[in-house]
Amino acid sequence: MPESKPRKRAGAAAPSVKSSQPKPNPVWYKPVMFGLMIIGLLWIITFYISEATLPVAAWGSWNILVGFGVAIVGFLMTTRWR
Repeated sequence: MPESKPRKRAGAAAPSVKSSQPKPNPVWYKPVMFGLMIIGLLWIITFYISEATLPVAAWGSWNILVGFGVAIVGFLMTTRWR
């Protein structure tokens, strides 16, 4: 008995392959990342050296939190750095 030919599927196209390489960061990303870390560190150092009169005297000890916050944003940016 003769064998029938297999049918071709109409919608059987090759699956699209996405690039496995992530896109590189923009040029400004690395300077901003390192800049935020340095600014946060300088903010805290300025606070301690000036004996709580600088950068913003009205904030008092909250200046430490602001400095750490700015630095942490810079450190969080390192997780997206390629």
